[in-house]
Amino acid sequence: MDISGLISALVVGIVIGALGRLVLPGRQQVGVVWTIVVGIAAALIGSGIAGAVGVADTKGFDWIELIIQVALAAVGVGALERARAGGRVRR
Repeated sequence: MDISGLISALVVGIVIGALGRLVLPGRQQVGVVWTIVVGIAAALIGSGIAGAVGVADTKGFDWIELIIQVALAAVGVGALERARAGGRVRR
Protein backbone atom coordinates (compact mmCIF):
# COMPACT_ATOMS: atom_id res chain seq x y z
CA MET A 1 0.00 0.00 0.00
CA ASP A 2 1.41 3.37 -0.96
CA ILE A 3 1.14 6.59 1.04
CA SER A 4 -1.92 7.86 -0.83
CA GLY A 5 -3.77 4.60 -0.11
CA LEU A 6 -2.84 4.86 3.56
CA ILE A 7 -4.02 8.46 3.77
CA SER A 8 -7.28 7.67 1.99
CA ALA A 9 -7.91 4.70 4.33
CA LEU A 10 -7.35 7.01 7.30
CA VAL A 11 -9.74 9.64 5.94
CA VAL A 12 -12.40 7.05 5.11
CA GLY A 13 -11.96 5.53 8.58
CA ILE A 14 -12.46 8.91 10.23
CA VAL A 15 -15.59 9.66 8.22
CA ILE A 16 -17.17 6.20 8.54
CA GLY A 17 -16.29 5.96 12.24
CA ALA A 18 -17.71 9.42 12.96
CA LEU A 19 -20.92 8.62 11.08
CA GLY A 20 -21.19 5.34 12.97
CA ARG A 21 -20.92 7.19 16.28
CA LEU A 22 -23.54 9.71 15.18
CA VAL A 23 -26.02 6.91 14.48
CA LEU A 24 -25.76 5.59 18.04
CA PRO A 25 -27.84 7.34 20.69
CA GLY A 26 -26.11 8.90 23.68
CA ARG A 27 -22.46 9.51 24.39
CA GLN A 28 -19.96 6.77 23.62
CA GLN A 29 -16.91 6.27 25.80
CA VAL A 30 -14.73 5.20 22.87
CA GLY A 31 -11.65 7.20 21.97
CA VAL A 32 -10.83 8.81 18.64
CA VAL A 33 -8.16 6.26 17.72
CA TRP A 34 -10.52 3.34 18.31
CA THR A 35 -13.23 5.12 16.35
CA ILE A 36 -10.85 5.43 13.39
CA VAL A 37 -9.80 1.77 13.68
CA VAL A 38 -13.44 0.64 13.78
CA GLY A 39 -14.23 2.97 10.87
CA ILE A 40 -11.42 1.57 8.71
CA ALA A 41 -12.47 -2.00 9.49
CA ALA A 42 -16.12 -1.17 8.77
CA ALA A 43 -15.18 0.49 5.48
CA LEU A 44 -13.17 -2.53 4.34
CA ILE A 45 -15.70 -5.12 5.45
CA GLY A 46 -18.61 -3.04 4.12
CA SER A 47 -16.94 -2.74 0.72
CA GLY A 48 -16.49 -6.50 0.66
CA ILE A 49 -20.12 -7.12 1.54
CA ALA A 50 -21.30 -4.57 -1.04
CA GLY A 51 -19.14 -6.25 -3.67
CA ALA A 52 -20.49 -9.68 -2.78
CA VAL A 53 -24.08 -8.46 -2.97
CA GLY A 54 -23.39 -6.63 -6.23
CA VAL A 55 -24.02 -3.04 -5.15
CA ALA A 56 -20.41 -1.82 -4.92
CA ASP A 57 -20.20 -0.42 -8.45
CA THR A 58 -23.25 1.60 -9.32
CA LYS A 59 -23.73 4.73 -11.36
CA GLY A 60 -23.12 7.80 -9.23
CA PHE A 61 -22.49 7.66 -5.51
CA ASP A 62 -22.69 4.25 -3.84
CA TRP A 63 -25.31 5.02 -1.18
CA ILE A 64 -26.02 1.38 -0.36
CA GLU A 65 -22.33 0.68 0.24
CA LEU A 66 -22.09 3.75 2.50
CA ILE A 67 -25.15 2.64 4.50
CA ILE A 68 -23.62 -0.81 4.98
CA GLN A 69 -20.31 0.72 6.12
CA VAL A 70 -21.95 3.14 8.56
CA ALA A 71 -24.15 0.38 9.99
CA LEU A 72 -21.09 -1.81 10.53
CA ALA A 73 -19.25 1.10 12.18
CA ALA A 74 -22.20 1.71 14.51
CA VAL A 75 -22.28 -1.96 15.46
CA GLY A 76 -18.51 -1.96 15.96
CA VAL A 77 -18.45 1.16 18.14
CA GLY A 78 -21.38 -0.14 20.18
CA ALA A 79 -19.74 -3.53 20.66
CA LEU A 80 -16.43 -1.93 21.62
CA GLU A 81 -18.18 0.30 24.14
CA ARG A 82 -19.97 -2.67 25.70
CA ALA A 83 -16.77 -4.70 25.80
CA ARG A 84 -14.87 -1.86 27.47
CA ALA A 85 -17.65 -1.31 30.01
CA GLY A 86 -17.30 -4.93 31.11
CA GLY A 87 -19.09 -5.40 34.39
CA ARG A 88 -19.55 -1.70 35.14
CA VAL A 89 -23.10 -0.57 35.72
CA ARG A 90 -24.15 2.43 33.63
CA ARG A 91 -26.50 4.97 35.15
